[in-house]
Amino acid sequence: MTQTRSAIFDDFARLVTDAAGMAHGVRREVETIGRTQFERLLATMDVVSREEFEAVREMAVLAREDNARLAVRIAALEAVAFSTPPTADPNPILL
Repeated sequence: MTQTRSAIFDDFARLVTDAAGMAHGVRREVETIGRTQFERLLATMDVVSREEFEAVREMAVLAREDNARLAVRIAALEAVAFSTPPTADPNPILL
């Protein structure tokens, strides 16, 4: 009787091992299918790469710095232009 009981346990252990192996295979297959579908979805969408994003970001930072520098220069030029006395007739004829 001990012999049959051991065979039943061996069969059960083999069944559990096979089920675990099959579950692992199914998991890998689902991951592969999911990854493939996600890559296909990203390919159809208009999504930029990280490198493209960083390049455009750097361009925007440089443009902001340039705009700030030019704003300071314009303010200085306007200060000089508006601080000189007018050379035209002080009593212009207005229409």
